[in-house]
Amino acid sequence: MTARPRWSSDELEQVRQLAATYFTKEVIPNVPKHVAQGHPDKALYRRAGELGLLCMSVPEAYGGGGGTFAHEAILTEEQVKAGDPSMGFAVHCSIVAHYVLSYASEAQKQKWLPKLASGEWVGAIAMTEPGTGSDLQAISTRAVRDGDFYKVSGAKTFISNGRVCDFLIIVARTGGPGHAGISLLCAEVSDTTPGFERGRILDKLGGKGQDTTELFFDELQVPVVNVLGGEEGKGFIQLMQQLPQERLSTALIAMASIERAVDLTVEYTKQRHAFGKPLFALQNTRFELAECATLRRVCRSFIDECVESHLAGSLDVTTAAMAKYWVTDQACIVADRCLQLFGGYGYMKEYPISHLFADTRVLRILAGANEVMKELVARSL
Repeated sequence: MTARPRWSSDELEQVRQLAATYFTKEVIPNVPKHVAQGHPDKALYRRAGELGLLCMSVPEAYGGGGGTFAHEAILTEEQVKAGDPSMGFAVHCSIVAHYVLSYASEAQKQKWLPKLASGEWVGAIAMTEPGTGSDLQAISTRAVRDGDFYKVSGAKTFISNGRVCDFLIIVARTGGPGHAGISLLCAEVSDTTPGFERGRILDKLGGKGQDTTELFFDELQVPVVNVLGGEEGKGFIQLMQQLPQERLSTALIAMASIERAVDLTVEYTKQRHAFGKPLFALQNTRFELAECATLRRVCRSFIDECVESHLAGSLDVTTAAMAKYWVTDQACIVADRCLQLFGGYGYMKEYPISHLFADTRVLRILAGANEVMKELVARSL
């Protein structure tokens, strides 16, 4: 069983129970449908909003829950624990809403955040381009000013929530080369928005029910007042300021994946028999699980330290990079070792460990590839 994190509280554990009920009763029964269509039903975002599960760390004045990042962490953990690969809450709540909260004008916060918190809108952020990957300074999507509007042209790929989003933060070049020419533009979008086109839903190794999409812009008009921070050229700094929370969120997904993998495998090996005894009675099984349980404990201690630091406003870029690369690496190791203990059944899609194995792999890539994380750590030495 997973122990209560040391940063939790009785109130947060009540949120955990609510989130667990939402995922197990309302989301999980719809996962086959989400996988078949390639995206979750937007009605489930609205339902989460009705329950108060969206934007829990956004102040109540903007329609949020008035809580902290700990509330978002609880939601993340329960989504993984339930086995849901489809709902894009980590992007919607922990990333998009906080760009708006941190950099938008008061009027924009009053307009945009309540719609994100209610689930009326689904949020996405368009960073990655076909030729850039983690090198955000090399983006080529361009926003050319024309009176009171920017005309945005370019292409993005690997955009989480791209198929269902109504609100999109676009990383675009409003100036010259390098980081000084980058701005973040907020666009309200739909399938009928001129100059905006959703491409194909990408067929991924894992995360099958979550929409990861190509997006195309052909002189999409975005009001000049929608540049975050009120002026051009602040985008790269804003990205750097927000990325530690995104990387901690990714590490939390990995942490919950480790815990779920170990729990599933302990349960299975105690029930499954081989050579006349439970698999768990075999020394190799016990040693493998002992090592996985140790990795789980060590990673949890580090993650809890990072969450506590972030809640205190002191999580630095280096530590966030360490957590992101280390815990996601361990999640893939643990998922692989646990799947092995299921034998042939571990390779069958009817067993959750197979989905966990596939879903976990992307964590070493998204939010900045782990090789980039190691470079960030090395620069601090």
